[in-house]
Amino acid sequence: MDFLHTLLSLIAFSFLGIFLVFCFIMLTIIIGKSIGDPDYAPVKGTVFNQLLYFNTLHDYQAQLAKTNPTFRLLAPDQSELYTADPRNVEHILKTNFDKYSKGKYNQDIMTDLFGEGIFAVDGDKWRQQRKLASFEFSTRVLRDFSCSVFRRNAAKLVRVISEFSHQGQVFDMQDILMRCTLDSIFKVGFGTELNCLDGSSKEGSEFMKAFDESNALIYWRYVDPFWKLKRFLNIGCEATLKRNVKIIDDFVHGVIKTRKAQLALQQEYNVKEDILSRFLIESKKDQKTMTDQYLRDIILNFMIAGKDTSANTLSWFFYMLCKNPLIEEKIVQEVRDVTCSCSHESEPNIEEFVAKITDDTLDRMHYLHAALTETLRLYPAVPADGRSAEAHDILPDGHKLKKGDGVYYLAYGMGRMCSIWGEDAEEFRPERWLNNGIFQPESPFKFVAFHAGPRICLGKDFAYRQMKIVAMALVRFFRFKLSNRTQNVTYKVMFTLHIDKGLLLCAIPRS
Repeated sequence: MDFLHTLLSLIAFSFLGIFLVFCFIMLTIIIGKSIGDPDYAPVKGTVFNQLLYFNTLHDYQAQLAKTNPTFRLLAPDQSELYTADPRNVEHILKTNFDKYSKGKYNQDIMTDLFGEGIFAVDGDKWRQQRKLASFEFSTRVLRDFSCSVFRRNAAKLVRVISEFSHQGQVFDMQDILMRCTLDSIFKVGFGTELNCLDGSSKEGSEFMKAFDESNALIYWRYVDPFWKLKRFLNIGCEATLKRNVKIIDDFVHGVIKTRKAQLALQQEYNVKEDILSRFLIESKKDQKTMTDQYLRDIILNFMIAGKDTSANTLSWFFYMLCKNPLIEEKIVQEVRDVTCSCSHESEPNIEEFVAKITDDTLDRMHYLHAALTETLRLYPAVPADGRSAEAHDILPDGHKLKKGDGVYYLAYGMGRMCSIWGEDAEEFRPERWLNNGIFQPESPFKFVAFHAGPRICLGKDFAYRQMKIVAMALVRFFRFKLSNRTQNVTYKVMFTLHIDKGLLLCAIPRS
């Protein structure tokens, strides 16, 4: 009886302790946050709301933004402000650029995977990487080299899908596109043939799996209040993340070692096709800063930019074509028109077709460009991104910010705002981007899929070239159908907008 009494007492004290801890956390969240003050954005809950709605997080945030384009979720030591107001986005990313940084909060979460790469740093390290990358992306050498790589891999992709088509097999389009764009970014970015698309590289496949899992696990930290404790104890998802990062590190350091050895055998250093070579050359001038670890960070940041963004966008693009066959046929007709190909061609040759895809051809693909842009409007590769306030500030919509507050712009939510895009905001309508058949861009602070301001994506044109070449090749040779038309196709919450559980399609050859 005494034992039972003691046990019940311990349980009661445990519940009391948990209750007191909960009360303490709630007090730290509420105190000093100016709740109810109209000068600050309205409070719509705490950061724990994100945990409750995690699997549909972007739709949850979009729904809140439709009522209040700028709102707050409270955290223990700060406010997290979310906005879908283009005026605020321009203020944060351009007008007051120097008042906002990635912030220690974001960097603590991202550093284990992204290190000191361009997406995770500020100041001199960001400027250094930006300057080198900006020069590289502007060269004719990279443009010509990248196009040749994209054409070759698009042809390989057509052959892979042809095998599935001939055998009547269902395949995961997202997985295949991820492998294709990974091969492309490793060749263009790092001068390395990965051969992940055809499945001949076991190491490449393991690397891709480890990176994608790490992408999701790192993002989970935003809603997991115990991630630092789990990392310290090396348990649960943090233990999995640590194993994955080890796989990633070993692979990338191998790439750096191999590329260094290749460069050592070459005499001319001033003309290089890949991005890594330029950074390796620069590292000889500053060996103290540009260590192999720093180069590893640079590689991973460029990889997520070159692989995930293009593959994710193309995956959603083909999903939207399956849902909108009339739009697919308009794109097919445009492909035929600009490549001078006939609908009754017998046994078209993929190599001959991709050879027709020149800079001039790509520039004339206005409807395809509009359809890809419309895909990015509704399904931005990076659905939410943010900064941290380095000083007190007032946003253009009148809401105040305190130093240290997080500020996040909701690209996914903005694409669904009737106040920005009109009453048909949630419809997939490429024509909204066309004026007399010619593509017309919108303000980058309204269409923020490629970021904006001084940190606007350097690889925007690079990404469009890759996506257009791949899309042209695939729609020319196949019609696509969802393998299960009743399947609920949705996203997996991570840094980039992956389709959850992949995109299962069937491919029908075009006659």
